[in-house]
Amino acid sequence: MKKQYLLSILSLIIFGLGNAQNYKKPLVSAIKETDLRKDMYELAADQFWGREAGTLDELKVSMWLADKTKEAGMKPAGDNGTFFQFFDMYRHLIIPQSSLKIGDNQLKLWKDFLVAEPVNANIDSEIVYAGTTEPEDLSKLNIKGKILAINASDKNIDKEMTLFIRRYPGFVRTKYYNKALELGAKAIIFITDDISEKSWVEVLPQMTRGAYGVEGLREKVTNNIPVLWIKKENANWVKNNPKISLNLITETYKYPSVNIIGKIDGTDPKLKDEYVLLSGHQDHDGIRHPVKNDTIYNGADDNASTCVAMLAMARAYKKQPGKRSILFVFHGAEERGLLGSRWHAVHPVVPKEKIVAVLNGDMIGRNDNNEAALLGGNAPHKNSEELVKMAEDANNESTKFKYLKDWDSPSHAEYFYFRSDHLPYAKAGIPAIFFTSVLHDQYHTPQDESENINYKKLYKMTEWMYRTSWKVANEAERPKVISNFTLER
Repeated sequence: MKKQYLLSILSLIIFGLGNAQNYKKPLVSAIKETDLRKDMYELAADQFWGREAGTLDELKVSMWLADKTKEAGMKPAGDNGTFFQFFDMYRHLIIPQSSLKIGDNQLKLWKDFLVAEPVNANIDSEIVYAGTTEPEDLSKLNIKGKILAINASDKNIDKEMTLFIRRYPGFVRTKYYNKALELGAKAIIFITDDISEKSWVEVLPQMTRGAYGVEGLREKVTNNIPVLWIKKENANWVKNNPKISLNLITETYKYPSVNIIGKIDGTDPKLKDEYVLLSGHQDHDGIRHPVKNDTIYNGADDNASTCVAMLAMARAYKKQPGKRSILFVFHGAEERGLLGSRWHAVHPVVPKEKIVAVLNGDMIGRNDNNEAALLGGNAPHKNSEELVKMAEDANNESTKFKYLKDWDSPSHAEYFYFRSDHLPYAKAGIPAIFFTSVLHDQYHTPQDESENINYKKLYKMTEWMYRTSWKVANEAERPKVISNFTLER
């Protein structure tokens, strides 16, 4: 009896080993660092003027990408037999006819005051100046039906993050907003401190651009209360309970953006109808204020790095296809709020249930050669045990990155898990992970250029993504979603 039991166990082990090895090894040799470098210097070149979503520059680079996907061996998988999935992006912004009068002072929009987000408002009220009051003490003031004016405070705001000065006004807003809304304030006026004073020149282009969305998917902001900024030199405007008249008017403009989508068919008669989705975004920040005498935000690492990696992986899959098909989606308008991935997650070019997993890359070409992050690799962001194990096994086979696990923590200051194109797919119930070599001090600056890419690192990250995708494409069982998975943010 014992002998028969041992023989049964042994046969199961042998079967398992045989089943795990019933497909070819990934063709890593087809991935060339020279290809990555050549494509990078073209894609992140000045000729595309920073590839800003909704501009002709994004459409120009989309044509370049469509040509490159065809050269790499992909078939068109976009609309009407093309590589293109067009969608409309909507820009909501404050128009110049908006006005603000405090006491006897008629203020000029974008010069005397900033508007943090586009909301319609017509308010005649009184200002309550709260000085340096912290959020927990606002309830001691009578601000219901009035406008709260308060000095910006960095207390309890984590400063250990990339582009802290640029992002600081948003954190100040978050710190006070919900409490002020709960107490019935009609609007908030923040008075700059030293940090937000420095940020004025950086946030001005962001605020004048407004907010972006896609039809049917725009977050509800119509019920938000206005958030304004004035400089500390003008703090006297809001002291002593002056009357205020605020009239904010928004308009909406429509722009085209596009996802570039190609595929390489699988070889298995049944499994080729299932898809492994490889994801990156093609757009960046366009032309903005100068940093070190440069105004073109080329976005080499963010995110030409993943785009050229996807082209390299396509060449490998063309030479040696997997059992499942590979769907390559170069998302548009990621920098405007994940618009391309949000659109495709709702309007996929293949049936949603046929997408077995999403492997997204964003910023995979910088920092230490031996360190990287797998976001969605740990609870509470992990939504598939099997998919994460495939990525970990792929790493153990060759690249052997040390994981920067803190970047996947819900308490990490960057909240980086929520900032790339895997997110809409994870929310849609599809197994999804996010490969990244994380941020650096040239992130979202004109210095993120081809010459500053670490090409050895980019090659290793490409290999890791490819090895992982190869497992997903060839294993008999597709990854499952953890049944009780939820996203809290």
